[in-house]
Amino acid sequence: MESEMLLAVAETVPETRGSGAVLVGYGAVAELTRFAADPAWSVHVPGHPAEVRRTILDAVRGGGRAYVQVSAESNAEPREAAERFQLVREGRAGVVLAVGAALDPVLRATADLDVSVLYGATIRPFDEIGLRTAVLAADHADVVLVEPGLPGTSARQVADTLVHVPHRLCALGGTDGLDEQALARIVRGFLR
Repeated sequence: MESEMLLAVAETVPETRGSGAVLVGYGAVAELTRFAADPAWSVHVPGHPAEVRRTILDAVRGGGRAYVQVSAESNAEPREAAERFQLVREGRAGVVLAVGAALDPVLRATADLDVSVLYGATIRPFDEIGLRTAVLAADHADVVLVEPGLPGTSARQVADTLVHVPHRLCALGGTDGLDEQALARIVRGFLR
């Protein structure tokens, strides 16, 4: 998969034309965290090579500043790479927000749990409406955030989004080195 994700970048970048500034990071956790903290940049974390291509092309056409984080991992199937979170599975016990290539491991780890799973390929701007809607539809306002950056990269955005909703947050990052069994244990232990 590593070569497919990098190949998607290499195939797309030379074809792009426009006034946008697009930076691509590969496994650069510190850069992901830095750009996520800067409101002048949109931050994208596509989870599949097809999403990488669409994201780069859209970012260049958009003309703004975009940071695209590419991972060695990839989801099996591409999803709609949009600025909104995509509801992948509905559930009532809480919400798991999986960012980028974390989606497939999250789906496997939570297969037997009654949780909503959201997929995010864009974390800045943060889809407040998508997260709030999913949390309010659940029986418990428990949110598990699984993203490739440092744990808590988007924790402030979750807290700001749910400022008027009593909630609990478990923030996990790619640097946690969790396998699917550990992820499943953490999510089970966190839910009420």
